[in-house]
Amino acid sequence: MKNSSTQSLASVVCCVSLFISNHSAAQNFIYPETQKQPVTETIFGKVVVDNYRWLEDVNNQQVLDWIKLQSEFTNKMLDKIPGRNALIKLDELTPSDIPYISRESGRYFYKKTMAGENVAKLYYRQGKEGKEVLLFDPHTYGSGHSKEITFNFLPSKDGKMVALSFTQSGKADISTVRVINVDTKKFNSDTLYPVNSVQAWTPDSKGFIYGALQTSDQLSTHLFQDIAVKYHQLGTDPMKDKTILSRINNPNFDLKAADLLFVDYSMDNKYLLATIWSGSQEQNKKLYASAPDLTDNQVNWKTLVKSEDEVKDAIIYKEMVYLLSRKDAPHFKVLVSPLNELDVTHAQTLVPESKQTIEWLTICRDYLFVQKTDGINSSIDQYNFSNGEVQSIKLPLSGYSWAQTFDIKTNDCILHVSSWKQPTTRYDYNPLSHQTSISVFNSTAKYPGTDDLLVEEVDVKSHDGVMVSLSLIYNKNIKKDGSNVVLMTGYGSYGISSSPWFKPMYLPLLNKGIIIAETHPRGGGEKGYAWHMGGFKATKPNTWKDFISCGEYLINNGYTSAQHLIGDGTSAGGILIGRAITERPDLFAAAINNVPVSNPLRGENRPNGILDSKEFGTVKDSTEAMGLIEMDAYLHVIPGVKYPAVIAVTGINDTRVPVWQPAKFVAALQNATTSNKPIVLQVNYDSGHWTEEKNVSFRNYANMYAFALWQAGHKDFQPTKK
Repeated sequence: MKNSSTQSLASVVCCVSLFISNHSAAQNFIYPETQKQPVTETIFGKVVVDNYRWLEDVNNQQVLDWIKLQSEFTNKMLDKIPGRNALIKLDELTPSDIPYISRESGRYFYKKTMAGENVAKLYYRQGKEGKEVLLFDPHTYGSGHSKEITFNFLPSKDGKMVALSFTQSGKADISTVRVINVDTKKFNSDTLYPVNSVQAWTPDSKGFIYGALQTSDQLSTHLFQDIAVKYHQLGTDPMKDKTILSRINNPNFDLKAADLLFVDYSMDNKYLLATIWSGSQEQNKKLYASAPDLTDNQVNWKTLVKSEDEVKDAIIYKEMVYLLSRKDAPHFKVLVSPLNELDVTHAQTLVPESKQTIEWLTICRDYLFVQKTDGINSSIDQYNFSNGEVQSIKLPLSGYSWAQTFDIKTNDCILHVSSWKQPTTRYDYNPLSHQTSISVFNSTAKYPGTDDLLVEEVDVKSHDGVMVSLSLIYNKNIKKDGSNVVLMTGYGSYGISSSPWFKPMYLPLLNKGIIIAETHPRGGGEKGYAWHMGGFKATKPNTWKDFISCGEYLINNGYTSAQHLIGDGTSAGGILIGRAITERPDLFAAAINNVPVSNPLRGENRPNGILDSKEFGTVKDSTEAMGLIEMDAYLHVIPGVKYPAVIAVTGINDTRVPVWQPAKFVAALQNATTSNKPIVLQVNYDSGHWTEEKNVSFRNYANMYAFALWQAGHKDFQPTKK
């Protein structure tokens, strides 16, 4: 329905006149009015009309009023869907969740969220078998805002202090840093703000290295610009902190304003190691300096590897450098060279390229661990420094795995192993004996229905004949008669792989007979660097075309039908789902656009847009600008088309994908579609791009899934006709 563009938005009455009955009944939706205010541009000869550019000004009260009306409209609709409030009830089944463990000087530190708790608390143990001690509880911190506080942590080298990076209301990229004394559980006087990340403690534990933001404005396009790496000595004025690496202070390294800078110590603490991340092409610049330089007048940085060396990661150990390189090796190889005579071109190949892609490296006292993937499942090899022997670790189950080491003084290692249908299990691993045993940090939970799940890995022929992997998880009792609801999800950007992680949020769907289809489109990293480049800038259409091909496969092979297929994409996956439904609106019953990039042509006006342009392209380049237009879902909305139902989700404090990106897409769809299926904007006023708050996260997923399942015809989510 199109509304008059002359009526003032401030006077709009949100008439949520919803005639919602069962799925087959007629549905009429009177949306809040959205005025068209066309802005016409010619971009390298291409005329582009942007009808809702005005929604980008989220400081404008008119825009805020429109967002609020849309939010209220959506909430009233969601409240009428049965099954939503009971959709996710797994919290009481999870005894605890420990995402990461850190060890310093014999003390183990970890965040843990118990059943019934909204956010994690920080604990430590003196020794692996020591008594668990609560160190920090965000529920008792601050005044009136404890439920909104989430944090990251980094313990000092002596294990006596912990730097805590606090964020509130989903502003995950803007932190306040404070330091807590482990023995007294009291905070010292140091407070730093605004901070992007705490990166490393000094070996003497007298201070730490951190990334300082130049602004705290979450909407500013300068938020991620010129982040400076600084050193803070405890007890001193943060305003006088020494800058150790920045674009301004180090002009000889040709740093860019949008480069992300990270500085850490080598594991022997002899060197400072800096990584300059300029984009997503797996070719970082890396610098190194002598560790004592930190407290001298100037840090004397030297080049370790250049961008053209195509090195993803580097480890310095015993005066040797171990490099993870894609130079002439799209699946990556491991090189080694003495530090004092490093020449990447002539470095020795330690682990050659193979059909499996090498994802990361880590070390302990006697071993280098090399993680590989076949595109879906992981394997880990251990390289013995003393004799050069390479052995594969026998993993307890297939799926995604990673080896966590703690230092170079021991061979202590924890294996984290997960699969599509089994929760993460943690094992203590001894690389000398190759023995594994359940770790004290493992959380055992028995989830209902997992014994009845099947996992099927298939290959799908895409539009150009390329075979694309598709992972299917479903109850063993389903029938392939086209009647099943399928939730098909995908990402396909930044070379990030969709690995086999157990996701409790999916289990209520699986137990209702819904099929989960995890796609692995080009743009991800499942099959190495070439797979990433296959969905990158000008080749980005392969990403959503691979996704479409997977949907067609599911229909053609009886898993589902178009009236039961749900498409789902998050963040950069918004390009995938947005273009899939604008190119093939007939293929989907519903689409979930979760914090989606929906208007990439205007992406460089986002806070992290300049950095993201390295992945998607820049409007300043004629070829890349045309690529941006092609991948822009908002610009591909055509009046008169029958679009599927769409729920676009946004966090009002999102610094990565601001609210105006999904808002413009929703506005265009509402005024264009003739399908009489709902197009809604769900606004989370207590989160950003993501949140650690379980109450917010559970509610968010319940809303998305309930809406999509209603529209896909699942019987448990059909409102009763009144």
